[in-house]
Amino acid sequence: MPTPHARLHRLGVHPRGGGVDVAVVALHAEAVELCLVDRSDAGPGAPPAVTERRVSLTGTTHGVWHAFVPDVPVGTRYGLRVHGRWEPARGHRHNPAKLLLDPYARVVDGPLRLVPELFGHTVGATLEGEPDVADPRDSAPYAPLGVVGPNPFDWGGDAPPGVPWADTVVYEAHVRGLTRLLPGVPEHLRGTYAGLAHPATVEHLRSLGVTTLELLPVHAIGDEPQLARRGLPNYWGYSTLGFFAPHPGYAAAKDPLDVVDEFKGMVRLLHEAGIEVVLDVVYNHTCEAGNDGPSLSFRGLDHATYYRLDGHGAHVDTTGCGNSLDFREPRVVQLTLDSLRYWLQEMHVDGFRFDLATTLARGREGYDPDHPFLVAARADPVVGAAKLIAEPWDVGPHGWRTGQFPPPFAEWNDRFRDSVRDFWLTGGRRVAQGQSGGGVRDLATRLAGSADVFSAGRGPLASLNFVTAHDGFTLHDATAYDVKHNLGNGEDDRDGASDNRSWNHGVEGATDDPAVLAARRRAARNLLGTLLLATGVPMIVAGDELGRTQGGNNNPYCQDNEISWVDWRLAGWQEDLLATTRHLLALRREYPVLRQDRFFAGRPVHAWGTKDLAWFAADGTEMEHERWHDPDQRVLLMYLHAVVPDGFGEHTDGSLLVVVQGAPEPVDVVLPGRPWARRYRLLWDSATERPQPAAEQGAEVLGGSTVTVGASSMRVYASHRHLRQG
Repeated sequence: MPTPHARLHRLGVHPRGGGVDVAVVALHAEAVELCLVDRSDAGPGAPPAVTERRVSLTGTTHGVWHAFVPDVPVGTRYGLRVHGRWEPARGHRHNPAKLLLDPYARVVDGPLRLVPELFGHTVGATLEGEPDVADPRDSAPYAPLGVVGPNPFDWGGDAPPGVPWADTVVYEAHVRGLTRLLPGVPEHLRGTYAGLAHPATVEHLRSLGVTTLELLPVHAIGDEPQLARRGLPNYWGYSTLGFFAPHPGYAAAKDPLDVVDEFKGMVRLLHEAGIEVVLDVVYNHTCEAGNDGPSLSFRGLDHATYYRLDGHGAHVDTTGCGNSLDFREPRVVQLTLDSLRYWLQEMHVDGFRFDLATTLARGREGYDPDHPFLVAARADPVVGAAKLIAEPWDVGPHGWRTGQFPPPFAEWNDRFRDSVRDFWLTGGRRVAQGQSGGGVRDLATRLAGSADVFSAGRGPLASLNFVTAHDGFTLHDATAYDVKHNLGNGEDDRDGASDNRSWNHGVEGATDDPAVLAARRRAARNLLGTLLLATGVPMIVAGDELGRTQGGNNNPYCQDNEISWVDWRLAGWQEDLLATTRHLLALRREYPVLRQDRFFAGRPVHAWGTKDLAWFAADGTEMEHERWHDPDQRVLLMYLHAVVPDGFGEHTDGSLLVVVQGAPEPVDVVLPGRPWARRYRLLWDSATERPQPAAEQGAEVLGGSTVTVGASSMRVYASHRHLRQG
């Protein structure tokens, strides 16, 4: 017999003494049952046969239903049934015919396939019906189940790499897409957690210079009805089913308990290689969609508590996904914090990127930087010590909040993306058409760390710089397409952004024109160079270093195929782009002046009058007001001055000069002379297809010399104050 004496503050189902402690939040329920389930194959075309033992949770405290249930071994499949009111207009959708997933389930038995029985309301074969009419059919044969566990895991001497923000290079990747076609990974491991930790994958990341692997969502995923009707999956995974369990579809392991072990093994091996693991997490909404969606977990447990609803039971959707979790509710904040701590403490990940983070900080009056969730996350000794990255917007009223999240959150800096693509792509197209390119002022602000966006109290490391992300064109496609090509998504090309800030260089999509191809490759190198030489924390999207294309699809969220997977068969130009990316990241590691943790002062730093950051025009003179505001200005020199405390303010050989040349024809540029530098050594020129070895980079150039910089290109010079002796 069950006893009500569960450990109340540990929500979920947890093994203890041969049984399980059960504690479930269901504030508006009238009764809750733990259902121990055994499902077996009933033959072709028949639903699984189900044996179910139901145990009433007899204890209830402050809306938490709880009990200790004996004789429940690890590995037992289970679900929950909740009895209560069916009053959709008041937000209540309890339906005990529906077997529900425990929101705290650490292990999920998948995969999930949507069928009419999984909906709390009545639907037909097309999964459409009457949202306000309760459905009496039992969902047990089809419902996602929790599994009692997980097993103990030997972490050995695992320790987090603890990469400082200043040294961090983020690599955004999809577990499946990164290795699905990687030849060095055995076939049965491709597209899995194990494949991600395979030596072939790790070697690529290490040789590239990546420090931090940011994974698209790995929480258990459920496809939305609108995708199920089109026969497409939610490939990206921004459709969370459970916030504690790794998605079983990304594992080579078949047993649900082994899925957790495989994920942990992946983290351990990546840590051994010195690579951090950051998870893209989706706490803003779930896969249950709007009121016309399935009843899989939260909706049937306590729809009115978990979801943000209006006074008529309709969803207040700030995510564009049909529902939004209600972060005005303490139990929602608790769920999120419990999940974050679990992934940090039990799964050993290193941090999180919060999808549509503005929704997580919406109070009764909109976005609040002092929202209880943000305060609790910052103050929590576990969560607050992790790498935290906000996507600082959602689709609700006044949702764009870039620069407004409190420390220690870093933020995706969309201003960086837009400014860099405006200069090199849309600005380049305008100049090629004889129009104004827009000037260099905004680009300079981004190169220097975006002080206009992030307050001095946060510094430039709050800026996660990117020029591409999983949503939008790839690096290659941003140089090859003017418009999106998303017809394959089944939405008549309505989905995905229309403002891409891209430039096809005269031909839409694939071409054999050598001049167009050369211009596209140079543009890609310029975008990469700007990203990796700018102050802030850079993020590269998996495959951009290889020139990966999606055929112009800028929203392949439902494309689990070659459109989304990284293709590792490289042509010569792709090998060159990979070498360029490695070279730029090596420069970033070698020169600390590229990894500043404070904003540049822009004022003299020693007796010679040189500054920590200075800007020059093509004629070698410092930029003045008129030039900063000249929309036709397309050349800019950025001098980054490395300083050592030797009593004289002398600088080391770590100073750099970055030349940005956005004009469509070659330009003569004067390299700043004394007191800035006696001589310069070329480190990289984006006009070259492949970085030259140091021994082949040519003679050093004296300060004050005039050099010719190629059309639409960048250069980086090492600056030296002293002439060589002998």
